Amino acid sequence: MPEATVFDATDTIYESYTISSAAEVSFLQKRFGLRSRWPNNGPKTPSPLIAEVGTGSGVVLAFITAHAQTLFGRSDILSLGIDINHYACRASIQTVEKACQDITDSLQAVSGSMDTGLLLTSIDGNLTSAIRSGVVDVLVFNPPYVPTCNAPAATAADGANEDRQTDLDADSDLLSLSYAGGVDGMEVTNRLLDQLPSVLDAHRGVAYLLLCKQNKPDMVAQRIRQWGYQWTVDVVGRSGKQGGWEKLQILRIFRGT
Repeated sequence: MPEATVFDATDTIYESYTISSAAEVSFLQKRFGLRSRWPNNGPKTPSPLIAEVGTGSGVVLAFITAHAQTLFGRSDILSLGIDINHYACRASIQTVEKACQDITDSLQAVSGSMDTGLLLTSIDGNLTSAIRSGVVDVLVFNPPYVPTCNAPAATAADGANEDRQTDLDADSDLLSLSYAGGVDGMEVTNRLLDQLPSVLDAHRGVAYLLLCKQNKPDMVAQRIRQWGYQWTVDVVGRSGKQGGWEKLQILRIFRGT
C-alpha cells in the first residue's frame, strides 16, 4: 500500500486523549455499561457499535477498539471505519488489528484475559452514506476543517482510488480531501451534521466532533440545540493553547442529559 496516499491529521492524539479522560470514561461507562439501562443486575445492553468517519491510518479507531474495556467498562464493542480513501481503509484495518494484538499479548502475559473490542471492517464510503439508520452508538469525526475557497467534491477520490490519474494528481486529490473544509472549514462537517440525527441510535447515540476556532464552534453548538430540546452539546475538550491559527475543541453531541 502506498504510504504517501494515507493522510493523517496531526490532532489525532488530542482526540484519543479527550475520549480517554476521566470525565469521558465515566460518561461512556454510564451510558454503555453492560447494564446501564437496567440496574440491579438487569439484562445486558447490546454491544455498542463505534464508527469513525475519516479514519486516515486508523490511529483513533485503534485506540478505542484496543482499549474498549477501559473506556466502556466492557470489551464486547464492535468498531467500524469509514474513509473515502481506500488506501486509508486498508491502512486502518492493519492499524486496528495490530493495536488489538499488542494489547491482547500484554494482557495475556499479565492475567490471561483478552479484553479488546472487535473491528468489523473499514468501508470505502462518503461520510455515513453506507451505514443503516439508527445503528451507530458512538460516532467519531475529525473532519477536514481547514477553511478553503471550496471543499473538493467527494468524486475527487474516484480517480485516485481507481488509479486513473498520475501519482501526483492522485496524491493531491487525496490530500485535499483530508484537510480542505471549504467556507469556514464547515462544508463537509455540515453534511455530516445533517446525517447525525438519523445515523445515531435514537436512545444512546453519541457523536464526538473536532472543530477549530475558524469553524465557529459556538454557532455549531447553537445549530445543534435548535434540532430540539432533547439534544445536548457539551465542549469536552479544548486544545488549551493556540498552535498557529488552530485552536481546537471537541464537542460531544447526544440526545438526553
